[in-house]
Amino acid sequence: MSSPQPSEPTRVWFKSSYSGANATECVECAHTNTGTLVRDSKRPEGPTLALRSAAWQEFVHGISVDQLKPFPAGR
Repeated sequence: MSSPQPSEPTRVWFKSSYSGANATECVECAHTNTGTLVRDSKRPEGPTLALRSAAWQEFVHGISVDQLKPFPAGR
């Protein structure tokens, strides 16, 4: 007899405070025990990007010190 799988906790999704009123360019995040999930707010049923805590912290730090540059057009 197998033991029941533990239920997954309910995720609390939130939008960035920088999202503003323009609902066409928003992402939502949800923190988990091991990192952060990211999804398109217009397609909550769509794909979700899962980042481990260290990768999420590097990403947030990169944004805060303006180290991340956008891809060139057409890429």
